[in-house]
Amino acid sequence: MKTINSKTVLFVTGNFVSHLGWNAWQKYFEEQGYNTLAPAWPFKDGSPAELRAAHPNKDIASLRLNQVVDYFESIIKTLPEKPIIVGHSMGGLITQLLLQRGLAEAAVAIHSVPPQGVITFKFSFFKATWGPLGLFTSANKPFLMSFPQWQYAFTNGMSLADQQKAYNENVIPESKRISRDGLTSAAKIDFKKAHAPLLFIAGSTDNIMPASLNHSNYKKYKNSESITDFKEFDGNNHFVLGLPNWKQTANYILNWLKN
Repeated sequence: MKTINSKTVLFVTGNFVSHLGWNAWQKYFEEQGYNTLAPAWPFKDGSPAELRAAHPNKDIASLRLNQVVDYFESIIKTLPEKPIIVGHSMGGLITQLLLQRGLAEAAVAIHSVPPQGVITFKFSFFKATWGPLGLFTSANKPFLMSFPQWQYAFTNGMSLADQQKAYNENVIPESKRISRDGLTSAAKIDFKKAHAPLLFIAGSTDNIMPASLNHSNYKKYKNSESITDFKEFDGNNHFVLGLPNWKQTANYILNWLKN
């Protein structure tokens, strides 16, 4: 396996949730000798409570996928080295797009939103994504996930108290345009192109991004000279970053980077 020398980790947040959800991950990776950053998306640099109170925000509603990918590229270009990019959900797709641009020393896509053309017919996927896509609603108003939607898409299997705590601490409004862009050429990946090492992480109980969908994403990569790996964790839902066993996922990533 290629030696990964970078000590900079860029964490990329996904849809619907605050960048502050990476706080524990940043501290843990820094304890292992890495320098980390987890920037907020444009117009989202505030606490979840503040951002929910300001809903609907027209600037958030205006966000597009290419805009956010370009934003992270601009951050990467200020760094002293190519980072290890670790993204969750839509942040996983953004990670794949940044990797395609040659901007990563290595990349990890956690429960990633699939690129254009990678599909599933699982009912849970359609049920969980129907609200965020809002196909018959105006894109000029951002989407704020309701608590029942959060329970199904992110925190299924958790206690009611833990689900509510997670909602209060994480959920923020999201651009419908971002979600819809995931279905367009803005989310296109050249699966034959050589790339830096890439690890996919999936969870067996994820409703919104099922493990089988993550596996299909992984299997699309065809460059025989590039490293692409896959790991599924039993019992993990989409709230993988904040589950009690999050260090199990983090340690797997750290060992993958070292070995």
